[in-house]
Amino acid sequence: MPVADDLFATEPAYEPLASRMRPRSLAQYAGQTHVVGEGTALRQALDRGQLHSLIFWGPPGVGKTTLARLLANYVDAGFISLSAVMSGVKEIREAVERARQNRVTGRKTVLFIDEVHRFNKSQQDAFLPHVEDGTLIFIGATTENPSFELNNALLSRAKVYVLKSLSDEELTQIAAQAQAVLASDTSVSGVSARDNRIEPEALSLLVQLADGDARRLLNHLEFAHQLSQGDVITRAMVADVAGTSVRRFDKGGEAFYDQISALHKSVRGSDPDASLYWLMRMLDGGCDPLYVARRIVRMASEDIGNADPRALTLAMNAWDVQERLGSPEGELALAQAVVYLASAPKSNAVYTAFKQVRALIVNAPASEVPMHLRNAPTSLMEELGYGEEYRYAHDEPEAFAAGETYLPPELAGMRFYSPVERGLESKIARKLDHLDELNRQSERQRYTRANESESSVGHYSAESTKHP
Repeated sequence: MPVADDLFATEPAYEPLASRMRPRSLAQYAGQTHVVGEGTALRQALDRGQLHSLIFWGPPGVGKTTLARLLANYVDAGFISLSAVMSGVKEIREAVERARQNRVTGRKTVLFIDEVHRFNKSQQDAFLPHVEDGTLIFIGATTENPSFELNNALLSRAKVYVLKSLSDEELTQIAAQAQAVLASDTSVSGVSARDNRIEPEALSLLVQLADGDARRLLNHLEFAHQLSQGDVITRAMVADVAGTSVRRFDKGGEAFYDQISALHKSVRGSDPDASLYWLMRMLDGGCDPLYVARRIVRMASEDIGNADPRALTLAMNAWDVQERLGSPEGELALAQAVVYLASAPKSNAVYTAFKQVRALIVNAPASEVPMHLRNAPTSLMEELGYGEEYRYAHDEPEAFAAGETYLPPELAGMRFYSPVERGLESKIARKLDHLDELNRQSERQRYTRANESESSVGHYSAESTKHP
């Protein structure tokens, strides 16, 4: 008679592969050698049993939490972990009390706060005195730029270390170690290992989709392992478990501003390939195409301007297409605009003039409109001299009133717009040079007439004083 299954038998608790792969020592830790590698300042301090308050700033999945735990273990310190999403001042006070108890026994305490940028100012201030007096060592982790998200008091007490995305080589090494773990312990995932290998093409895709994130790599690998039922993991399996993998891109965070900066500078630098790459990175990451369209219009005015006025028209047309048709037609129009802008002649002459005039207006006293430029819709204004001596340009040779002035007298002669010798602006520059010469000729003629008038007046006066 078969023995009935034991209803009270306990199955091993499931533990994700990413958790099982967490290194137990710095020697097992992958990446960030510029921070904790042999010979670095932090590693030397650790070897002396010293650990200072610090902040790890880097993208998700690069080992910020793991490294914090390893550092605490390295100096034999107690480790208290809080999440800024779930914790507040109450939890901070409880952590401080535990740190005080550890201090009585002579043990250090590390307070680790994940996503510390989500703490408001009062929450950040709550643990600062205890960092100051040595009750606890603070380690914060953030994916956001600390200089924007953390207050100065905290930044002055903690050194910022920038953690980098893991390289393809480091991710490949982690995948190989994970394969060994899966082969030796398949009971958790519920499959038996028969071959348990991964095709080179599948591994390459796995690393590519991870986008520098070890946690994402391990999650995809574990799902693919379960799908394979212990057989060889194929490229199709990896693509299946990954689905539509979104690249690392935070619509309001550091990656957002880094990538739009890279796009703008690639356009300014006349590199259509790089411009197209960064455009597609942003769109692939989920950026609003209308935001990109607005920035492309800015590029057309700021960096191309009158060197090729068609750039602004094309940018506006691309924006219109995106609004009218959406994706993917609109995104193709944005790509066309970006490539055109990157290939177009460059000039920031208008942008430079714009900033100079704006600064002048902000910092200088307001100037009155010269009388000859004022409109005179009433007889009273005419009697007061409004519009007097104004010369209608279309009635002048070349439709240009040579010698006429349009700036206030105290600003006469100032030059803000200086066209460059590129694209259409080279023709604009020659036109403005020609008009300047006409103004100079008019000035010379006015000066000559004035001298002749003075001479004739002087001659008449001398003749009139002669006695008959």
